[in-house]
Amino acid sequence: MTVSEGMDFAGYRLERRLGMGGMGTVYLAQHPRLPRKDALKVLSEGHTGDPVFRERFLREATIAARLNHPNLVAVRDRGQHAGRLWIAMQYVDGIDLAQLIRRRPGALPLDRAVRIVTEAAKGLDTLHRKGVLHRDVKPANILVAEQDGRPDRVLITDFGIARPANAPTNSTGAGLSATLAYAAPEQINGGAIDRRTDVYALGCVLYEMLTGSVPFPRDTPAAVMYAHLHETPPSLDKSGLPPGFDEVIATALAKNPGERYPSCGALATAAAAAAQGTVRLAAVRAPSRRRPIVYAAIAAAVLIAVTAAVVGFSRAGSTEHAPTATALGPQTAVDPVSWGAYTYVAQTFPELLPASQFGSGYQEMWGCKPTDELLRDLPVDVFVPTGRISCFGNREPVQTVEFVCNADRSPIAPPPTYDRAEGDEQWTRTSSNGNLHWGTYLDRYKAPQLTGYLRLYFDDPDRSFCYIVVTGAQNGTELRAAWWTEAPL
Repeated sequence: MTVSEGMDFAGYRLERRLGMGGMGTVYLAQHPRLPRKDALKVLSEGHTGDPVFRERFLREATIAARLNHPNLVAVRDRGQHAGRLWIAMQYVDGIDLAQLIRRRPGALPLDRAVRIVTEAAKGLDTLHRKGVLHRDVKPANILVAEQDGRPDRVLITDFGIARPANAPTNSTGAGLSATLAYAAPEQINGGAIDRRTDVYALGCVLYEMLTGSVPFPRDTPAAVMYAHLHETPPSLDKSGLPPGFDEVIATALAKNPGERYPSCGALATAAAAAAQGTVRLAAVRAPSRRRPIVYAAIAAAVLIAVTAAVVGFSRAGSTEHAPTATALGPQTAVDPVSWGAYTYVAQTFPELLPASQFGSGYQEMWGCKPTDELLRDLPVDVFVPTGRISCFGNREPVQTVEFVCNADRSPIAPPPTYDRAEGDEQWTRTSSNGNLHWGTYLDRYKAPQLTGYLRLYFDDPDRSFCYIVVTGAQNGTELRAAWWTEAPL
C-alpha cells in the first residue's frame, strides 16, 4: 500500500510529511476523534516484510508507551493498517537538533547549547532510571521546539534500537545499529554497553553544538571507527569557549566507560559549570583516583549557587526553616536562580515541577510561576510565608496544577472545597504517603463549567507542609486516572 500526504490512514488524515524517522516516514496527522494533531510514523514499505525491522518498530512503541516525561516524546497508540505498521506519537511543533545546527553556520550560542544538553540529559536519565538504553543519541533524535520569549522545549525521540539495560544483546549485531559519528568505542568493538554509552553519544552532540562539527569528521567509515577507538577529540581551546570545556568533552568521550561521567545529568552539570567559568575541571587523563575531585568541584559549584540563593532571600523574611543546599539531591538539578525564594517548593517535588520555572514538568506541565490565591503573579525573589506555584497543564486532560507549601515547613491546613466529592483514599508509595481526594466542582473562573478536581496531601514530615491541587477533565474520576496513576511522587 502506498502512503502519501492527503490520504486517510488508520482513521488519521495525513496532512503533510514531517520527514524520515528511522525505519519509516513521519506525517503530521489529524486525530480521528480528538481535536489535536499527532505525529504518525509509518513503517517503510521496504521494511514491512522484514521481521527484524518489524520487531524494532513494535519495540519502539512498547518502550516509549511506558515512559512519561516532558523531555521524552510520548507514544499514544500503535496498530497495523493494510499491512503497514504505524505508531501515533506526540507532535512537537519544531525541528530536530540536526536541522537547527545546519541552519546556523558554526556553533550554537553557548547558553542555548548548554540548555539543550541539560534538557536532553533529563530525558535520557529518565530512560536509564527505567532500565532502558537509547543507544542512538544524535542531533536528529533530539527535537527542539522554539518558543517566543521562552527557552526551547527539548525532547528525545526515536527508540527504535533502544533496549532494556540488562538485555543480552551484542551491541553491533549484524552491523552497527548506532549512528557512527556518535557511537561509543564499546558499540564499535562489540563490548558491553550501559548508560555511559549514551553519555558518550551526548558528549558528541554537545561537541557538535559547540563547534558545528562532529568530533571525528573523517572521509571513510573505517577512519571514523578508528578515531572513536583510538584518537582524542580535538581541542576547544581556540574556540573562544571557557577553558573548562576541553575537560568536559574529554571526560564525556573517554575511551574507557569508567572514566566518563556516570550519568547524562552529570555531564550537563559539568557543562553548565564550565559555561559559568566557576569550575576548572581536573585533567581527563589523570588516574581514576582523581575522578572524585572532578565531581567534588562540580558539586561545590552547585552548592555555592544554592547557598547564595538561600542567603539572598533570607534577607526578605524569616528563614528559620528555609531549605538548605543539602536538599538538592543529585537527580533534582533544581535551578535556584530561576526559582529564587520558591526553590524549596521545587526541591520538594523535583519529579513533578520543572528544574527551572521556564521548563516543563510532569505531563508537559508548563508556565509555572509564583502566584497568590487569586492567581496574580508574584515576584520570584520575594519571600512569602506560604508559597504557591501555579502551572498550566497540557489539557490532555490537566488544565492547572498548583503547589502550595508553608515556607517554615509547618503542617499545612486543607483549603476550602467547592466540589462534589467522588472519592477519598489514604495512599502509600515507597517515597511518601498521605491522602487523595477527588471530585467535580463548579469552576469559579469559568462558571458554569464543571471541572475535575484533585487534592493531594502528605502525611510524612518531608512533605506535610505542602498540598497539590490539580484541575481538568470532566470529573475527578477521569482526572485521577489520567494524572495520579503515574504521578512521580
